Amino acid sequence: MYQLYYYPLNASMAPHFVLEELKVDYELITVDRKSNAQKSSDYLALNPAGRIPTLIADKLVIFESPAICIHLAETHPSANLIPPVGDPNRALFLQWMMYLTNTVQAELMVYFYPQKHTTDTSSASHIATAQEQRITEMFELLDDELENKDFLVGNSISVCDHFLFMLAVWADEFNKPPLSFNNLSRYLCNLAKRDAIIKVCKQENLSLKNYQ
Repeated sequence: MYQLYYYPLNASMAPHFVLEELKVDYELITVDRKSNAQKSSDYLALNPAGRIPTLIADKLVIFESPAICIHLAETHPSANLIPPVGDPNRALFLQWMMYLTNTVQAELMVYFYPQKHTTDTSSASHIATAQEQRITEMFELLDDELENKDFLVGNSISVCDHFLFMLAVWADEFNKPPLSFNNLSRYLCNLAKRDAIIKVCKQENLSLKNYQ
């Protein structure tokens, strides 16, 4: 059985989607961010980075959300959540997974925590505003990519889609949120019909009303 150390609507959401999509046995263990539990000595013994999530798979301990998603997909190849080595779509999968994690997610972290990226706290709000504009442009790029497509890579769902859904949820209060884009909106609303997405959102107390 897998154990996922998580916190609702955190970076653990994508691995949570993947675990549910795989229909494997797993246990959720809450790491209370409100009390900074991710910095506790017990948690740091598992994940020295002090971030959420962490996955325990037998004796293997993995942290970093995209690494967990890719590991799960490769451990369960019959689920087709990652193109196999040699498939032309694998390069595209890696391209978009890196874009989502190294670019979109990274820029979202600056947006949410602008005070960590300046020595002048009075400029934090300006950083957040600039970041929202930058990230909105990234969603525009993704919207263009999703024209006439149901999934980001290939003709079936991959962990890229789970990851993008999580990031879109984080940006739902933007002035121009992901659901305001034609292709992204169609794509996200279709994903929101999947049993795995529905179940995880219910567990993490996220309403899917706007996606219906």
